[in-house]
Amino acid sequence: MSLTLDVSGAVATLTIDRPAKRNAMSFEMWSALPGLLATVEADDGVRALVIRGTDHFSAGADISEFTTLRADPSGAQRYSAAVHAGERAIASLPKPTIAAVRGVCVGGGCEIALACDIRIAGEDARFGITPAKLGIVYNATSTKQLVDAVGPAWARQILFTADIIDAPTALRIGLVNELSPDPVARATELARTMATRSQVSIRGARTIISRITDGSFEEDEAVDALYEASVKSDDYAEGVRAFLEKRPPRF
Repeated sequence: MSLTLDVSGAVATLTIDRPAKRNAMSFEMWSALPGLLATVEADDGVRALVIRGTDHFSAGADISEFTTLRADPSGAQRYSAAVHAGERAIASLPKPTIAAVRGVCVGGGCEIALACDIRIAGEDARFGITPAKLGIVYNATSTKQLVDAVGPAWARQILFTADIIDAPTALRIGLVNELSPDPVARATELARTMATRSQVSIRGARTIISRITDGSFEEDEAVDALYEASVKSDDYAEGVRAFLEKRPPRF
């Protein structure tokens, strides 16, 4: 299947491992993503996920399948549904996700990276979203992820031109959070740090950030419930106790 899931302590790593195709995603691989992400979600010992490739992150969907699996409208719809379900499985995981990007991160590969909460890139990383070279309309929820990251002006340039963007440009426009000489090591370091923090705080922040990007800015009952649950949580008690005892908290 060319996707592997490994767990080390509180951090899971999902590796796209198809180097002969520059880690292009097949229909089978897209279809496997929801199940793999469900495994991560169900494992209470896992608190963060790193998604990486091998020498490259991913060249996107395997275009060689398009003449067969996407040869007619029903096939194209089925293929697009699998891509969308895979992307949504990453974006909706209630645990922090970090993309560690080396080399090519194009098309569906960039879609996977944008579905993650954070993106760490190497200096050799190259990004592009290229449906304008294929006559495909990019999915609306994935387009929103792009607009949320880089704003509408750069989203237009990326989608209208299908140009490839280098790592410094990606950093400047907000497509990535950081550049690192070893993006996998840096992403893993961040994941381990997040795993030591209050999961109550992280889940609450993730929910509120998602509400904001969806256009909801109001304090309402749902937000009030997050606040109330946090002050009643074991994490809150431990955090205050650790502060007073001048020691790191143990969440």
